[in-house]
Amino acid sequence: MSPILMGTLGGLVAAIATASGALPAMFGKSMSQRMADTMLGFAAGVMLSASYFSLILPGIDVAQELYGSVALAAAVAGIGIALGATFVWGLDKLLPHEHFFTGREGADPGHMARIWLFVIAITIHNFPEGLSIGVAFGGDATKGFSVMTGISLQDIPEGLAVAVSMMGLGYSKLKSFLVAAATGLVEVLGGFLGAAAVTVSAQLLPWGLTFAAGAMLYIISHEIVPETHRNGHQDRATVGLLFGLILMMFLDVTLG
Repeated sequence: MSPILMGTLGGLVAAIATASGALPAMFGKSMSQRMADTMLGFAAGVMLSASYFSLILPGIDVAQELYGSVALAAAVAGIGIALGATFVWGLDKLLPHEHFFTGREGADPGHMARIWLFVIAITIHNFPEGLSIGVAFGGDATKGFSVMTGISLQDIPEGLAVAVSMMGLGYSKLKSFLVAAATGLVEVLGGFLGAAAVTVSAQLLPWGLTFAAGAMLYIISHEIVPETHRNGHQDRATVGLLFGLILMMFLDVTLG
């Protein structure tokens, strides 16, 4: 199976996980704020661990093989991380969007419906996850499977959190589920683009790996961690983060 197909299917698995997580909202299932913050902490831990163990460190190894210098490999990784974070920062500033609790950000939305502002906000969050899956598969199938598994696990509670948050804002159960499920589809696109980019040229692999890591690190710092500390549940969120980090590290070591 080609790396591009595996990356695309990996993104699809993550999208299905998001939809599966949102499904209980159709039956009136909810999530306490304390549990939501814990699971968001778990998501941050998975993404943090995947960024370093599955993307940055392999990126440095590949760059060292390509360029024959540890210092140059580290420089490539640093630049790649900065570019990935800057890319998501740019999306965050340029695209009009609205977060569930912190309000509107980005450009003036004009007359755009509020629900689309939520969709854009979640899409900005999910795209780097799909990108990381695709890039990982483009470099190594085993590594890709590890990243796909970790991202998919944390997408399940994320899908439920999105659906429940939308219901809390007055949207119907069906619309909340459909929107939460649809936002996962961007991970399919991210998986395809990530795998395609690094498959075109081996020279792009270290850049793609570290770029994806930088994009996820920006999301962790700018979106997830502040949200988990907003309601006074930072202790539980930190436990969730540590558990997610350890689980992803275990998956990476045992599967990769």
